[in-house]
Amino acid sequence: MKGRTVSRESAQHRRTTVRLRGRHDGAVPPHPHTGAGNGGAVGVPRGVIVLLGLACAVVAVAGLRSVSDIIGPVFLALMLTVTASPLCTWLRRHGAPAWAAATALLMTVYLTLFGLGGALVLSASRLIDLMPQYQSQFAQLRADVAQALGDLGVDTQNVRDVAALIEPGAVADILQGVLGGVLAMLSDGVFLLALVLFLGLDAVHFPARLARAGTQRPQVVDALRSFAQGTRRYLLVSTVFGVIVAVIDTVVLWALDVPLPLLWGLLSFITNYIPNVGFVIGLIPPALLALLEGGVQQLTTVIVLYCLVNFVIQSVIQPKIVGDAVGLSATMSFLSLVFWTWVLGPLGALLAIPLSLLTKGLLVDIDPTTRWINPLISAQDTDDDSDRHSGRRARRAAAAPR
Repeated sequence: MKGRTVSRESAQHRRTTVRLRGRHDGAVPPHPHTGAGNGGAVGVPRGVIVLLGLACAVVAVAGLRSVSDIIGPVFLALMLTVTASPLCTWLRRHGAPAWAAATALLMTVYLTLFGLGGALVLSASRLIDLMPQYQSQFAQLRADVAQALGDLGVDTQNVRDVAALIEPGAVADILQGVLGGVLAMLSDGVFLLALVLFLGLDAVHFPARLARAGTQRPQVVDALRSFAQGTRRYLLVSTVFGVIVAVIDTVVLWALDVPLPLLWGLLSFITNYIPNVGFVIGLIPPALLALLEGGVQQLTTVIVLYCLVNFVIQSVIQPKIVGDAVGLSATMSFLSLVFWTWVLGPLGALLAIPLSLLTKGLLVDIDPTTRWINPLISAQDTDDDSDRHSGRRARRAAAAPR
């Protein structure tokens, strides 16, 4: 009886072996009792996979927040180097030596950093210097606010508390706190300059390394190139719109006799790189000076004109064009701003779109099974882009040496 059972099991094993050899896809048929294939492994439910992915994302975001002081400057240096790298490539293509191309790239990035940082510090410091000149205006404004609140029946102590905020010393303290935050961010300048130096030196030979890596991992290389191209397009569009906004704001402030119109126009240009809400930051200094110079009427005029120009251009037109240029919808651009500001602090607002492009490239574009997410987060149809990338990968694979 026992020998007959062993013989039956051996025959079943031979039939299974023959059936496995006859399959062309190499898949193992399910076990007759457990229903599991591929050696008895049981499939993990999709809900568990989603929960595990969310848990890993939470851990990764918490890690980024804990090292935001390092991650922020690293991504800033990477963004600037990627943006300026076509200059290095162009010089190398025209026969320039490697050291000359690297020097040109580094000088471009350093001048950009010093220019933007210096403009922010100069704007805050000039506004602080102007505050003591408006003692009488602050006193009159404080009296008007106290009278208005008293007429509305607000408690006397609350009126005093509000009035205490409307004085040059309180405003200067706030501005000095903002300036201190900017200086604290720039205090890591040595670390940032060192990062730019090493990235600039590597950028000279990076295209050749990327081409060699593309023969083995074409999807990864395509994702990195998509990130670089999207970052350059985003900065180009933001720069063009920033120049337009800065010129219009300067003319408006000059026509209204607001002090330092050129400086506030430059501030508008810099804050234009912050998606959606950058114009609000650039509005505060000229609006405050308009209130002190011409009262509530001039303040209202400045706010209305700023909102008419900056809101329409920066918050309506520009996000649509940026979304079409980089492949992110206006909603995703705004959510990127909120998320990366929360993760990395103020620097995250400046890096929101490039960071989202890098995340999209490494998590979505790199894997064919996740590219279905692209139409959900993009501002345009991505079928043509996918076909173009697939065709380019096929041509590279055909040209690769075997």
